[in-house]
Amino acid sequence: MKADLHNHSYYSDGVLSPSAVVGLADEAGCDLFALTDHDTTDGLGEAIEAAAELPVNLVTGVEISAFWRNMTIHIVGLDLDTECEELQAGLRHNQEQRAERAERIALGLRRAGIADAMEKTQALSKTSMLTRTHFAQMLIQEGYCKDMKSVFRRFLVGKKPGGTRVEWKEFDEVIGWIHAAGGRAVLAHPFRYRMTNTKIKKMLLDFKEAGGDAMEVITATSTADEISWSEQWASEFNLLSSCGSDYHGWPNQRIRMGRLADLPESSNEIWKHFTCRY
Repeated sequence: MKADLHNHSYYSDGVLSPSAVVGLADEAGCDLFALTDHDTTDGLGEAIEAAAELPVNLVTGVEISAFWRNMTIHIVGLDLDTECEELQAGLRHNQEQRAERAERIALGLRRAGIADAMEKTQALSKTSMLTRTHFAQMLIQEGYCKDMKSVFRRFLVGKKPGGTRVEWKEFDEVIGWIHAAGGRAVLAHPFRYRMTNTKIKKMLLDFKEAGGDAMEVITATSTADEISWSEQWASEFNLLSSCGSDYHGWPNQRIRMGRLADLPESSNEIWKHFTCRY
């Protein structure tokens, strides 16, 4: 089974349309694919139509921002009923938070001497959603920074000009939204949160105790050590194993869809527990 269960379209902070992203999944030879835009399921209708014409199997998904111990983490929901009102109400809350954050980021950048930050960033988005990735790409295109890492370090975190706090919901509430929609809650890219291994394990324990179902054992940037640790922790905390490239499609991001290491043989793959069996 070749699966890639974490990807984005221009309905959040990706570049391509949902149908184009599904087409890439097919070209990459994916048997199983999920579109998991940030805090919205709006692109899934188009993705479902595109997948119906191709051999790739589409899993409904979303990536939701949440708080764990006052830190932002991302939880991927997979195999969802997108019509679930509890889920959609939660996503609307996050969308409102994102809109307010975009205004604050633009104001901070203007005060730092970057004119028309909102207008220039909106020009990069094909929907109303503006994310920090959009602002970062704008700053790169305008020549303020050379890459995403330097943008975040100089502009978009902490007390930097575009740094701003967002009031996400607590992680256990977000898990509840996903379960209300009949889905599986997956802790996304656990090594991206700049935590020690000890703290990651605490996060995984809390996630499991709150009803979380799975963790991403494989991402596009996973090292051999990270895969080994993830395999051990998935077993230790009785979590299912998921995998996803976190593809966005920006030219300065080198991630390619479907180019993932295989899940370890001992893994309890999440797709074995979806409503539809693959």
